[in-house]
Amino acid sequence: MSDSTFNLGTVIDDAKKVITNPVEFYRNMPTEGGYANPLIFVAVMAAITGLMISIFSIVGFGGAGAMMAGGFALAAIIVFPIMAVIGSFIFAAIIFVIWKLMGSDKNYEVAYRCTAYSFAIAPIVMLLSLVPYLGGIIKTLWGAFLLYIASTEVHQIKAQTAKTVFGILAAIGLLLGISSEHTARKYANWGEKILSESNLQESLKQFENIQSIEDLEDIDAEEAGRQVGEFLKGLGKFSKGLEDAVEEAEREAAEE
Repeated sequence: MSDSTFNLGTVIDDAKKVITNPVEFYRNMPTEGGYANPLIFVAVMAAITGLMISIFSIVGFGGAGAMMAGGFALAAIIVFPIMAVIGSFIFAAIIFVIWKLMGSDKNYEVAYRCTAYSFAIAPIVMLLSLVPYLGGIIKTLWGAFLLYIASTEVHQIKAQTAKTVFGILAAIGLLLGISSEHTARKYANWGEKILSESNLQESLKQFENIQSIEDLEDIDAEEAGRQVGEFLKGLGKFSKGLEDAVEEAEREAAEE
């Protein structure tokens, strides 16, 4: 693990070490050298994860395809790394305070390095997320374990203290994670239901009918009126179907 020159091979090697032997990794992790390499590590792991999100969304694994169109799915490759980099500084700040309360004398850079390299599990967690709730559970437990290792190997905090603190945080994270995923999946199902039960395809067909007219200047008034009427009729059916689907989804939610 070298902090002198960045290369993709170094990032991959570091990720493998974090995953397969986190004790050795954190025990030998440099505690200084700037933010560049750990920051790049986060960006690369997030880019890989973003690519996986895009692929799964496009092919429709785990219901993702129904909620994310192709253009938005591809945007995940760029958006996800940006969000991860910003989030890594916030997450490190929170954990830095926790480590300070636990008695650590290390600075923020050390805290950032410890949390940044924990992003090594992100691609694996993304893959496991294809199974409902599994990804969130593994991320919480595995992430807490890595922070526990960092606590004992880097911050020299007593093992029992680290177990207690990060065990409690893991339990809280599990409860919040499962609850939030349940809510997200419920509303995602609403979205799929609304789109499937409405007359969206029929309405879009009317758009296509109008767009298929090669030369609007040559169309006579009667044909133009007919095309507009067909379009408005399809749009009305779509609106009615959408309204009915929303009302049904709300009734089902109230019955739960």
